[in-house]
Amino acid sequence: MSVVIRPATAPDCVAVADIYRHYVENTVITFDYDSPSAADWKAKRADLNAQRMPFVVASDETGAVLGFAYVAQYRVKQAYAWTVENTIYLSPDHTGKGYGTALMNGLLDAVRSTSIRRIVAVIADVPGTGSIALHTKAGFYDVGRLRRIGYKHGAWVDCVQMQLDVNESDDPPA
Repeated sequence: MSVVIRPATAPDCVAVADIYRHYVENTVITFDYDSPSAADWKAKRADLNAQRMPFVVASDETGAVLGFAYVAQYRVKQAYAWTVENTIYLSPDHTGKGYGTALMNGLLDAVRSTSIRRIVAVIADVPGTGSIALHTKAGFYDVGRLRRIGYKHGAWVDCVQMQLDVNESDDPPA
């Protein structure tokens, strides 16, 4: 099956909500307890678009959304304006097939056309998810661990922090 990476559209937010709902309800890889609605995702997409932050989806040849990825401001303080945090999720039926790599590459391609300098990933350290390996393959490196930082489904969860330097220049940001 071929995959197309493209900017997310408002109608895609129904599938995005469905994909994310699975992870909220069944895993600890997101610390959300409640699933955002499709309308919530549409608002998030519109807000990210207004900020010129990439939000992309992976779709198959029929147009069905297989996964999504986006970046959002890492922190609200002005000094962090060039640093973002990434998010990436695949439909549970489409993991382990290379779609995550395609989605990550598409997101990184979109980021490279912005003024973003650094991407931070905060990844729940859950065995068997593949997220740390996916980020490592994309060039992210380990920058630390937050121990027992989240509590969900009766368990404390560590998070691994990873970083990618999109632009390693020490020149002042424009």
